[in-house]
Amino acid sequence: MQQLRDVNIQSITQLEPPESYLTKLPSDKKIEDFVLSARQQIIDVLTGRDHRLLCVVGPCSIHDDEAGLEYAEKLAGLSRQIQGRILVVMRAYFEKPRTTVGWKGLIFDPDLNGTFDMGSGLYRARALLSEIAKMGLPVATELLDPITPQYIADLLSWAAIGARTVESQPHRQMASGLSMPIGFKNPTSGRVQIAVDAITAAKSSHAFLGTDFSGRVAIVITKGNPYCHLVLRGGDTGPNYESASTADAILRLEKAGLSPCLMVDCSHDNSKRDIVRQAVIFSEVIGQRLSGNTGIIGLMLESNLFPGNQKINGNGLADLQYGVSITDPCIGWDQTEELLTEAYELLV
Repeated sequence: MQQLRDVNIQSITQLEPPESYLTKLPSDKKIEDFVLSARQQIIDVLTGRDHRLLCVVGPCSIHDDEAGLEYAEKLAGLSRQIQGRILVVMRAYFEKPRTTVGWKGLIFDPDLNGTFDMGSGLYRARALLSEIAKMGLPVATELLDPITPQYIADLLSWAAIGARTVESQPHRQMASGLSMPIGFKNPTSGRVQIAVDAITAAKSSHAFLGTDFSGRVAIVITKGNPYCHLVLRGGDTGPNYESASTADAILRLEKAGLSPCLMVDCSHDNSKRDIVRQAVIFSEVIGQRLSGNTGIIGLMLESNLFPGNQKINGNGLADLQYGVSITDPCIGWDQTEELLTEAYELLV
């Protein structure tokens, strides 16, 4: 049997089931009510009942608990000041898809050194989400591994299916059963129709193999998620935040019988990961909305305490600059505060 099975497996370590994590780090009634309220507010934005601008803002990835919580405190304070016109949701991304190889996020390698202590990573991610919720700040993340939601989904108000997984059937099926609104990014090729098709698929019922809270393999049958929407992030063919691109995307959604609403990601291939461009794109898209494009319901910014990014060295947090991204470059907090405040003053 050894020659037939697990030929390329180095090791298999049993992980505690989701119910164990939810017991160790339970969400109390106050947190549950807050998450439900935040999800409903996002749904109201998507359905046009709430005319505020949805802004998903925060680090490309969180690798340092202390810096992540400091950022959350700042964003929570700003959110309270601008909540009349802008609904702020914090990016708290713990899973990072890689084009080839690289650090896969706090859940997978929390010590930044290739030890892959995923049990600790899941615990730290759940603890961070809980603390951010206690601040009164809704949280967003990208869901990459189909098993992860069982451990953290009850603390999420919004989630994304990323550019590298939007065409994946398992991710579309997973999204169809998730309990929060989901943003589908167009793929790295830039082909918006693929994301539109993904939204159509996720709105439908599916049956697939998954896990239950006890960690056992189970047959999962979903109802379909009615609150999915498009996120434009640019692609190999260029950016897609300009008015012609957003108009085309809205037309595609309407032809598919979907709600004609979308979010624009100011980073990734829209900015070519140039943090200077993020502010330009943010202002340009705000201008489109002010000019009457009500299909634009949201914006996404990659932002951290300090601007730029840095490379990890395999030594954990040692020798890393505090509050600076270790994945894509981010704008700093000062510029983030300036952009959101300016948008608040412009929006009505």
